[in-house]
Amino acid sequence: MKIGELARLADCTSETVRFYEKTGLLPPPQREANNYRSYGERHLERLRFIRNCRALDMTHEEIHQLLSLMVDPQSDCGGVNQVLDAHICHVDARIAELVQLKAQLDELRQRCQQTQALDACGILQGLAEMETAARPERHTHL
Repeated sequence: MKIGELARLADCTSETVRFYEKTGLLPPPQREANNYRSYGERHLERLRFIRNCRALDMTHEEIHQLLSLMVDPQSDCGGVNQVLDAHICHVDARIAELVQLKAQLDELRQRCQQTQALDACGILQGLAEMETAARPERHTHL
């Protein structure tokens, strides 16, 4: 199948397919005599796998790790569990950051409960006066 058909079946764009090829997530296709890419069922399966991983917000590195583990189907799933456990930690860290962000926004929103002139707006005053702390270095991919 050609790249457009593959992209349509995997519900993505041709540019996405080319990008995944370039990054090594998708193996290179065979070339036809006219130099068009020719994809097979294994490309579609791999592309769907990648898209499912991306839907779970996994990084390309995490997907590479999973794909490399899949090379030996007889090995146990300990490595897969490690990748997923690390990803869950990344998600937990991001959730904590978002909870803190929501608390800050809620606090800011409490500064203004009614319609008033902008020069007296508690939200705008709060934003202007707010001291931003240095962002801690992230140890996650998000």
